[in-house]
Amino acid sequence: MRIDLNSDLGESFGRWTLGNDAELMRSITSANVACGYHAGDPLVMRETVRMARDNGVAVGAHPGLPDLAGFGRRNMAVTAAEVENLVVYQVGALAAIAAAEHLKLQHVKAHGALYNMAVKDRALADAIAAAVLAVDRELVVFALPGTELARAAEDAGLRVAREGFADRAYEADGSLTPRSRPGSVIQSADEVIGRAVRMARDGVVRATNGSDIPMRVDTLCMHGDTPGSHELTRQLRAGLEAEGIRVQPLDRSAAARP
Repeated sequence: MRIDLNSDLGESFGRWTLGNDAELMRSITSANVACGYHAGDPLVMRETVRMARDNGVAVGAHPGLPDLAGFGRRNMAVTAAEVENLVVYQVGALAAIAAAEHLKLQHVKAHGALYNMAVKDRALADAIAAAVLAVDRELVVFALPGTELARAAEDAGLRVAREGFADRAYEADGSLTPRSRPGSVIQSADEVIGRAVRMARDGVVRATNGSDIPMRVDTLCMHGDTPGSHELTRQLRAGLEAEGIRVQPLDRSAAARP
């Protein structure tokens, strides 16, 4: 049994630093690198790609809405055409930086509000899929299983890695609990490990209403901006491995293709 472990990184910009990317790279197997819209800048992007390369971590683009002030976590009134173009722009930028470091991108994972909007809005999901397809049809799309984003990517002929969130609460419909609600972000190591093990091994997760919902995943996310996330992620990896679950990079051939 195996699982990929990913984290959102490269979210510093200018003189502002967020997270501890260097330590997180020691525990994860896939890095979602911010592309300058919700966070990040060209210098940070390239440094993060280099860091991933040096640690043997796969690199993916983490495109978001153009909202630095809100960290890309505020819904915006964007059209499908706008979403397609902003994703092409961001993925293309990171692909060029990766190429400069002799790397090829593995995946694309939308960030924050863009991700959550596309989970339910098929038009926006199709726009993300179209953008990925236009840049590189071999890229894997990270998406919550059973959502419009996952279906749009599959219908476009793209590989999909079903993503679970070890440090986030879930609603009964399988969506993530909004961050505005207490308890939406989980910081207890025991709870994070327990939830991650159940998703990786049993394909279920406990929702906020107490029910167990299906959540069979290929990759697990830990957010790099959560205080102490590098230590929490280290403990998570150790906890998974103690349960006999191998933490290793995503196998592209194992990612679902329709």
